[in-house]
Amino acid sequence: MQGTLSLFFTFAMFVLAGLAGLGLQARAAEPSGPAIVITPGEGRAFRAAVQVFEDRAAPAEPGRAVAFRREIEQGMVFSGVLLPLPDDAFLGPLTTRELTDGRRNDCSDWIQGGADALVEGRITSSATELVVEYQVWDTARCRSLARGELKRSHSDRLRLAKLLADQVVAAFTGTPGVAGTEIAFISDRSGAREVYAMDADGGRQRMATRGQSIKAFPDWTPDGGAILYTSYGDRATPRLYLTSRGEYKPGSILGGILPKQPKYRGVFDPSGRSLALVSSLGGATAIYRVDRNGRNLRRLTRGGSINIAPSWSPDGEQIAFVSDRSGSPQLYIMGSDGTGVRRLTFNGSYNTGPAWSPDGRWIVYETRIGGQFDLWLIDPSGEVNLPIVSHPRSDEAATWSPDSRKIAFSSMRRGHSDLYIVDVDGQNLRRLTRQQGENLQPAWGPFAR
Repeated sequence: MQGTLSLFFTFAMFVLAGLAGLGLQARAAEPSGPAIVITPGEGRAFRAAVQVFEDRAAPAEPGRAVAFRREIEQGMVFSGVLLPLPDDAFLGPLTTRELTDGRRNDCSDWIQGGADALVEGRITSSATELVVEYQVWDTARCRSLARGELKRSHSDRLRLAKLLADQVVAAFTGTPGVAGTEIAFISDRSGAREVYAMDADGGRQRMATRGQSIKAFPDWTPDGGAILYTSYGDRATPRLYLTSRGEYKPGSILGGILPKQPKYRGVFDPSGRSLALVSSLGGATAIYRVDRNGRNLRRLTRGGSINIAPSWSPDGEQIAFVSDRSGSPQLYIMGSDGTGVRRLTFNGSYNTGPAWSPDGRWIVYETRIGGQFDLWLIDPSGEVNLPIVSHPRSDEAATWSPDSRKIAFSSMRRGHSDLYIVDVDGQNLRRLTRQQGENLQPAWGPFAR
């Protein structure tokens, strides 16, 4: 299987060939006032003045507060909603002297300098953790939007800064930023296809599974506590497994259902209580629904066509999927009980890989144009259909950031598969993996907790 193959073709190859012979600890503040409404893609850039936090942490570390401020600003920039106010525009103090109680008397100064928001804070410590108290101000209304506290280990300051940046975005917009989120993906950099995880900006890339079997199709639990994936380790028959870093038990799941059938892919519904499951019997793939504990198995698609690539709507009431029932792979939508099937895509002869945005507004998918795949957006009604990423090399396997503002995907544009992210309007393309084997099938995790 090459990275240029679409998910649909990959599944078809799995079915026909059978692959025979292939041996956080944080307490976030609740906003104290209504958030500012920001529409992604609008022209105006909102500015946040981030002060250098008062540093009382022990042991003392010169430059820590300045570096922490820079890391917060970088996290805001990554989320793409708030931009840092330059130092030369500050008409108030650069450093937090103390957290403000009650009302401020300098909001007009911050407004005159161009600040829409002000972030102040204090760094303290315990024996094992850095503790950051922070407060976010709406300067136009001169009121506190949020005040809270975050904790992480002394060695995890960058992670702490990203989480704080996400809370600043949440205070100002009502939706957290995504600097602290993670992306799971498949890579063969170790010599075998394994599941990896990384920060959403490409940092801290690390292996999440180990072994010589082929791994595929990672999917996060909705709470971010585990990654579901497909493995071909059991006599080359695909099964579903969990890798866990919390309360989930790692290992094989759903082994008692469809015991003689391959399980090509599993996708959690938004509640985490059910899964859409892709399996096959007699050469055709079908989509099933089953509870996470293996109960209430129900087949959702029928007939001799190939039905794959399920993607849940954010309310869990519908499933987008791919079927060749019309003669070529196209996108369809059905109810979560399998009823009300309707065709979604009519343009193009080969459409696959749907991913429903968390806000429900869009479905991103792959369409074949010439010899490569491009990424397009379609609304769930099918009325609006437009390209988002086009390139002479294939772009595939799109996945949404939890705030619906960004898309991660795999691309062959440098001759091998690497992972990229891009804003939903097609701007700010950024490469995440570099010269580290083939990197495929990204799955963006939920908001950081």
